[in-house]
Amino acid sequence: MSFSQDVKKEIASAIPEARHCCTAFLSGITLLLSDISYSPSSGLRILYQSENVAVIRICFTLLRKTIRISADVQMRSGKTPVYRLMLKGKEAEETLTLLKMHPGDRQVNSLLYERSCCRRNLIRGAFLAGGSVSDPQGSYHMEIVCSSMECAENLKEIIGSFNVESRITGRKNSFIVYLKEGDDIVTMLNIMEAPGALMDMENARIYKDMRNTVNRRVNCETANIKKTVSAAVRQVNDIEYIKEKRGFGFLDDALREMAEVRLAHPEAALKELGNFLDPPVGKSGVNHRLRKLSSIADDLRRNQYDQENS
Repeated sequence: MSFSQDVKKEIASAIPEARHCCTAFLSGITLLLSDISYSPSSGLRILYQSENVAVIRICFTLLRKTIRISADVQMRSGKTPVYRLMLKGKEAEETLTLLKMHPGDRQVNSLLYERSCCRRNLIRGAFLAGGSVSDPQGSYHMEIVCSSMECAENLKEIIGSFNVESRITGRKNSFIVYLKEGDDIVTMLNIMEAPGALMDMENARIYKDMRNTVNRRVNCETANIKKTVSAAVRQVNDIEYIKEKRGFGFLDDALREMAEVRLAHPEAALKELGNFLDPPVGKSGVNHRLRKLSSIADDLRRNQYDQENS
């Protein structure tokens, strides 16, 4: 089972007690999942349809808690089973009256989410009907698919009432309300009352932060090692060039000792090289002498070049 499915399962397992919260929950599902139609021959119809049986079951439960219905959940077999709940006639009319909706409405009446608890349940219903969230082990992404811009903007406004900034983008014939920040998704899981999923995400975030910290330190240490090795190779090459072209006899005692110590310990760090000198010298002193030797090597190379091209 995916992380997104776990979140939906947790949301579906908690039915609100208050009738107004049940109504808000149902309105979120109806907004995204239902197909509302009317014709003179068949009258008013509301069809709830999903491949997720838990969504249809909770829809049925919410309808039973708010109005008395006699419709049954049906399954349409196929490669992927589809579960359906059809409301007709009086039941459909009562449902729209309860939700303060009309057949063409693609947004929720503001009277249904005046309370904070109702806004929470409306978002829960919307996510259950058309939402998904990526596994927090990877990238952070949560979205709710809406059929119209009107619906998406309505949902964005309701989410924004909890100080969560969502965005809207188009995808084929749908409009997506989405979040990309880990902190916002954690807040949304809290809003939707999914503590188990919230804990799983926080644990994943802690693990990722620790892993990224370790990787940064390893990369930093690796870079420092490469830098140290590269500098040591360059210093050894410079000293060997001096030795080949002029020898160490023209160097003063400090530089000659430094050159001999570096050749004897090509892999040593600056601090270690300083301890090999007599008397010991600090890192800055060692670095100064090595830079002086490199400068001498550069002068010898320039002189060699000038003689060869004169």
